[in-house]
Amino acid sequence: MIVVTGATGQLGSLIVDRLLERVPASALAVSVRDVDKASNLAQRGVRVRAGDFTDAATLAHAFEGADTILIISAAIRGPGAVVANRAAIDAAHAAGAKRILYTSHQAASRHSLFPAQLTHAETEEYLAGLGVPFTALRNGFYASTLGYSIGAALETGQLVAPTDGPVSWTAHTDLAEAAAIALTDDGVLDGITPALTASEALDLEAVAALLTDITGRSIRRVVVGDDEWRAAAVEGGMPAAAADFTLGLYRAARRGEFDVTDPTLEGLIGHAPTSARSVLEAIVARG
Repeated sequence: MIVVTGATGQLGSLIVDRLLERVPASALAVSVRDVDKASNLAQRGVRVRAGDFTDAATLAHAFEGADTILIISAAIRGPGAVVANRAAIDAAHAAGAKRILYTSHQAASRHSLFPAQLTHAETEEYLAGLGVPFTALRNGFYASTLGYSIGAALETGQLVAPTDGPVSWTAHTDLAEAAAIALTDDGVLDGITPALTASEALDLEAVAALLTDITGRSIRRVVVGDDEWRAAAVEGGMPAAAADFTLGLYRAARRGEFDVTDPTLEGLIGHAPTSARSVLEAIVARG
């Protein structure tokens, strides 16, 4: 049996949909914090159980009978993220899973300037140290996060942010397809994968140019200092901790941490990855 955690989230729900195209529902189970949100999956024949990374007893029940488990990284900032990820990995190991997969990131590193990458690097190391077959899916930077950067730009005509750098913006749909393949085809992706990225890396200057073309309105990239951006973000209602976290993203990008493209994703899914332009067009269409 395959167990997927976080199956009601943006990535997890897409992975489950792709899995149901490849395996019968009876071979699939999900671990979610709120079982009511997964009622549609239960109706399709998927086993639904409550599981919380902060409660080992629930994970033991949710992971029962699993051969393969996909742990979608905890949506937590700070040291608690590693603790939660390790708890889920331990529970998967204790449940007797023959293979454990984890959604990591293309820039996972102990030396990254973006805090999330420190979490992924430490989690990868812990998983690798268990001595069981594993896969760390080094997902490209989620293209959907562009929505946070461009929201105000669509209203003001200015994409205001600190100095950045190219990012290989990668669509959830492509990464979900890759995860489903990795979960069902043994040996396709073992250990720590190459970066699973789209085919191009774009900085915010290029994003602004695409938005200008898509909308027919002038969208101008405006660079501001880190401190100025942080102050404005906090004044606009962003918690200080979130502003600091996001600044790490810009600092890592301008150091080139996300300026990586790799053909592995395209080869795995058998078609060209979704372009950043397509993602931007969808964001603009949703308003």
